[in-house]
Amino acid sequence: MLYLAEVQKQKGGLLSGGGKTELKLLACQRTDQNWSPVSEEVIVAEDASKLNDGALVLVELNPNRQVQRIQEAGRPLVNILQNFSRQLEKFKLKEDEIDQWKQSLTFQAQELNRREMDMEVRSEQLQLLEEELQQLEEQKQEVETSRQEIERLQTEIERNRLELEGAWEHLRGEQRRLEERLADFQQGTVLDEEQSRVMSELLDGLSSRVAPTETVREHLHLAFELVEKQQAILTPHWQKLEEQKTAIAQQQEEVELLSQTFSDRQNALQQAQNSLVQQTAQLQINTADFNSKQEYARIIKEQLRNAEELYQQIHSLSATSGGVVLGQQADVEALEKMPLEELQKIVQDLQYKLEIDASFVHDQEQELKYKQEAIEELQNKLNHASDHDHINLELELTDEKDLYQMLNSSLVGQRRNMLQHQKFLKQHQAVLLRRQGHTVVDEKEGNKVNLEPILLQIETQRQQYSQEVQKLEREIEQIRSGIELNQGMIDNQTHNLDEKRQELKAIEENLLSLRRTTSECCGRVNLYQEALQPIQDSLDGLRQKLQGIGESLDQFQETGDYQIQAIAQLRHTLQSLMPQPQLLAS
Repeated sequence: MLYLAEVQKQKGGLLSGGGKTELKLLACQRTDQNWSPVSEEVIVAEDASKLNDGALVLVELNPNRQVQRIQEAGRPLVNILQNFSRQLEKFKLKEDEIDQWKQSLTFQAQELNRREMDMEVRSEQLQLLEEELQQLEEQKQEVETSRQEIERLQTEIERNRLELEGAWEHLRGEQRRLEERLADFQQGTVLDEEQSRVMSELLDGLSSRVAPTETVREHLHLAFELVEKQQAILTPHWQKLEEQKTAIAQQQEEVELLSQTFSDRQNALQQAQNSLVQQTAQLQINTADFNSKQEYARIIKEQLRNAEELYQQIHSLSATSGGVVLGQQADVEALEKMPLEELQKIVQDLQYKLEIDASFVHDQEQELKYKQEAIEELQNKLNHASDHDHINLELELTDEKDLYQMLNSSLVGQRRNMLQHQKFLKQHQAVLLRRQGHTVVDEKEGNKVNLEPILLQIETQRQQYSQEVQKLEREIEQIRSGIELNQGMIDNQTHNLDEKRQELKAIEENLLSLRRTTSECCGRVNLYQEALQPIQDSLDGLRQKLQGIGESLDQFQETGDYQIQAIAQLRHTLQSLMPQPQLLAS
């Protein structure tokens, strides 16, 4: 199991090679992304003696609580923090996306509820209009019946008018005959009995010919009442028609407002699309820069690796060749004067430390081999990955390569130190064997070659390459962060564009529905008005005809009164001419 631990060292004696080294366990890895704190536990780990006091390491323990592997925790902790930051950014983007979806769904639900309420109201209005149209049809039938009755009255009045005109003609004829007879009787002043009787009969006939108008006036008044009753029924419908026209005007204003909103949203959508195009172009530029930086970093890393290999080869040469002077040299004179038991103790300590170094280097080489296999496996997955998983695999592959590079760099120094310790041990062993009486072949100092200046030059180049690599890695990391940020912004803008398109589509559908509903309302109002107007025109025409009949009746009444007055004057004239008043009275 993998633990995060802190190195703790205790001071010891000089000859013992240092004090005891312990590891204080701090946290335990449960899963790849899950760590939990553990109770403070201290275990002995001499393999960590070369690490600084207080350093953080990752240590792998077997079930028996024994150390299997130790590595520095700096780079893995950085990777864990980077993964944690990326997860936080993804979670934040997901939360923003969820909030946007909630807002969009809320807006759509409100819009749907409003449209449902509008449809219910308009359905009720349509039902009321249908009922009103049905009532109008019934009223139209009643008006038609009234019109027929008024036409009948008009026919009767016309017949009475013709009879009245005939009576007037007859009266005028009788007047002419009376005037003729009066002219004949100008020579005398008295009528005989027969003439008086005839004149009385003529006056009685004229009196009976006066047409009565009371019945016609009663019918006319009933017709007027019927017309006003029909007008009282039509007036509320005209008011409702005006209300419908006002509602249509409001709907038309709403249509214009919604059309302006639709136009504004279209402009906003176009601007968002232009911004997305710019962001995409910037992402392509950053990606090209990222690829170029990565290629340059790969070249620098290759040169760094070559320098390290050259450095390692020189160290290997110094370790295998006795004619090469490199690194720390044993003080042979001091070793010659040192007690033999102390020299043996030093050789044993050096040999023990060399075995620890060799074991640690072997473990690190195995870890490096596993990293190389993991990199090859990720590269294989990346070659066959889809576009959706490509970016994540690239990031994971980059992290694994960085870990491999860090482990390989530390392993180069560890190999070099191991070789130096091995050569240092050989020098002590040579002195010990010589003092114990064994034959040792010594190399002359004059034949030795000092490679220290070359190694210093190589080390300088390595440092330059390493600084350049670190600088490039920082730039690459910044560019990668910028790419991730741009990609997140592009994804967010794409999502916003989809929402705006859906919202624009909903507004367009609502606008089309509102326009269609307004057109239907206009059509119903026009139909309503077309149904009301003929009835109103018919009522107005009937009213005008009835008014004309009333005027004719007034004229007939005036003519009848004049006729009665004329008959009275004739009777008075005849009375003066008749010898017997009793005949005239009869």
